[in-house]
Amino acid sequence: MAKQQRIDPRIIERTRAANEAAAKTAAKGAAKTPAKGKPAAKAAPKGKGRGKSGRPGGRPAEQLPPATLGTWIVGARPQTLALAIAPVALGTGAASLLMDHWYDHWVRALLALAVAVALQIGVNYANDYSDGVRGADRNRVGPQRLVGSGRAKPRHVLIVALVFLALGAAAGATLIVLSQQWWLFAGGVVALAAAWFYTGGPKPYGYLGLGELVSGLFFGPAAVAGTMFTQVGEVNVEAWVGGAALGVIVAAVMLVNNLRDRERDKAAGKRTLAVLLGDLGSRILYIVLMLLPFVALVLFLLFYDWTVFVFFIGLAALPAMLIVATAKTARELVTALRLTLLTALGFGVGMGAVLAFGGILWI
Repeated sequence: MAKQQRIDPRIIERTRAANEAAAKTAAKGAAKTPAKGKPAAKAAPKGKGRGKSGRPGGRPAEQLPPATLGTWIVGARPQTLALAIAPVALGTGAASLLMDHWYDHWVRALLALAVAVALQIGVNYANDYSDGVRGADRNRVGPQRLVGSGRAKPRHVLIVALVFLALGAAAGATLIVLSQQWWLFAGGVVALAAAWFYTGGPKPYGYLGLGELVSGLFFGPAAVAGTMFTQVGEVNVEAWVGGAALGVIVAAVMLVNNLRDRERDKAAGKRTLAVLLGDLGSRILYIVLMLLPFVALVLFLLFYDWTVFVFFIGLAALPAMLIVATAKTARELVTALRLTLLTALGFGVGMGAVLAFGGILWI
């Protein structure tokens, strides 16, 4: 008869503990290693959920604090107000040639400035809203956008845009009543439509490569001629030539801005002129646009000797052209954009002063 083997209970307990430890280790390894053919799922950040943003453009992963007053001011893009001031100054200077004093219709001049400033701010907020809900402003270079950064609700930005467009319309209506030029109401409707449909609506013209052309026309000859017409009831050659030259600089402002965002716009399906022309073509066109206003200055110099001082805008224009020709980063193009805005302001205010105060070389 075989001898019965006695099992020690302590050995059984140690074996059970070792098996439980091995099972836990295997479970941890399986959690870290994804199944074959399936990527590992990313763990959610601690203390944060993935709530939906509820807007078409999506919300950035990083939650930024709500917009402050300073954020809203930056969102208005105050540097672009140069494009509103320049044509009013030039149009008032051209009108002064037919007035005893340049300030004879100063109320109308201020109303024209109010129209231009309100429409410029309105279109900036409208652009922020439209590009934001389309997702075109994500990962942009330059100041953050209100909607694209998630710091303001799209509905709030839209309301502010409409308020400024309405203020511009009110100032324009007052100007039309004072000037008794009733047909300008039709022009005002067209201007409001251009402000909204730049990036708004189902088919914004800014996404079709027409932003430079339309902006150049409205903030160039149209704004200069309109400012003069509401003051004296006619438009002279100085206003048309100066307005056309200013419009070319405005187009250059739009082009360098879109050149900076070319890659991101292309990825977002935004077919700006810079996207259509490509990098080299956009740089060449920008330089051509920046040179053309100097041709107009030469023409003015033949009749107004103080025009020579306006050539100092070259101190901003030439560096801007050099930067655009050689820039390798988007931040360099931001500098070129600012210099181009300064060029537009210098041209408009400078030529306005020449026409209002400058001596005539010969008649």
